[in-house]
Amino acid sequence: MSTRQLGRTGIPISPIGLGGSQFSGGGAGTFWPALPQSQVDAIIKTALDSGISWFDTAEAYGAGRSERSLAAGLSRAGMTPGDVTVSTKWTPFGRTARSIERTIGDRITNLAPFPVDLHQIHAGYGGLSSIRAQVRAMAHMVDAGKIRSVGVSNFSARQMKIAHKELAKHGIPLAGNQVQINLLHRKIETNGVLETARELDITLIAYVPLRSGMLTGKLHDNPDLVATLPRMRRMMTGISTENLDRTAPLIDELRKIADVHRATIGQVALAWLITYYGDTVVATPGASQPHHAKEAAGAMKITLSNEETGRLAEVSTTVTR
Repeated sequence: MSTRQLGRTGIPISPIGLGGSQFSGGGAGTFWPALPQSQVDAIIKTALDSGISWFDTAEAYGAGRSERSLAAGLSRAGMTPGDVTVSTKWTPFGRTARSIERTIGDRITNLAPFPVDLHQIHAGYGGLSSIRAQVRAMAHMVDAGKIRSVGVSNFSARQMKIAHKELAKHGIPLAGNQVQINLLHRKIETNGVLETARELDITLIAYVPLRSGMLTGKLHDNPDLVATLPRMRRMMTGISTENLDRTAPLIDELRKIADVHRATIGQVALAWLITYYGDTVVATPGASQPHHAKEAAGAMKITLSNEETGRLAEVSTTVTR
């Protein structure tokens, strides 16, 4: 399968990666139930077999549990350093930039033997140091050979420019900005993030690209499933019977196109993301079952026409007004 370059880093990534928040170990206030390592191993093996070569996790996902679980799963699948791309994130909340250097050893240990190909600042707010100071600390980690590249997450267009300018002083490109992008959340088109990414050649990494299940059609087909989802997941993603009714026309359009391509609704929603915005946007859907990973990877095989992507964009705009 084709790969894309992560920003201007030269690091190859598959257009669809695998997000690792579901490997966090579960617990109160989380999106996901705990998954046994055997299930994590099966998910990762299926993802690899299906063409996914890029895996994203974070320090905040279970206080490092997701990182350790991911590394174990990759090793059991026979992967070695250099076979895959691995990204993680540093949490800024209530911390200074110095903690980036203090905690990088944990990131390296948790992900061993796999290197930190991309280290990201998890948010553009909540830190006790300026964005410039945080980015400088990340640049020092690149210079020290502890990470390969620097990215950010949940950064505004203005914050992206600040990070880009600071990294440029060290001769390092800003690789990516991980933000919410999906057919029900297209704010990058109006808040300057997409324009800035294209101007500076920064990859946008879409998280919750299926809006936590709303863009698979499964909840629309069986609204009773909403009540079975974790409360935190429902609250943070706006999953409700009212929103299912509001977004039904978009699901209907996705279903029509899916039937043409002999694909699932979710696959078409992912294919739209990595097609409509060109090479600028890639996606990291999660998977709590092996077949979820296989289905997500299948989106990379779907070629949508300009007419199909345009129709989906038009209906999407209608239902999100």
